[in-house]
Amino acid sequence: MPDISNKEDIKIFVDAFYRKVRVDLLLGGVFAARIKDDEWGHHLERMYSFWNTVLFSQKEYRGNPFAKHADLPLQSQHFERWIDLFHQTIDEYFEGGKADEAKSRAKSIGAIFQAKLEFLRR
Repeated sequence: MPDISNKEDIKIFVDAFYRKVRVDLLLGGVFAARIKDDEWGHHLERMYSFWNTVLFSQKEYRGNPFAKHADLPLQSQHFERWIDLFHQTIDEYFEGGKADEAKSRAKSIGAIFQAKLEFLRR
């Protein structure tokens, strides 16, 4: 299996991941409430840019990803499922250093978001 090596690879895993998320019993409704069907193309483009910035230091993504999630009704099980689906998706398509980095970064992002949400709710 190849490693993640460019933005085209990012598109592969982002598209596959969000196909899973959209039909997931736990996560699908959360995403459907926030992203309308006709907005998914824009969301995916932003995710390609986000992961290209995270994994390859390309200065594509601009924004505050946490702010977009701060008011969602997310609990620890949502983050656990998100990370699980992300890791499954990466493992289905890629292996190697960048694939491992993507999984590690996703886990870190999930933990940071969860901690920030818990702090805000106190």
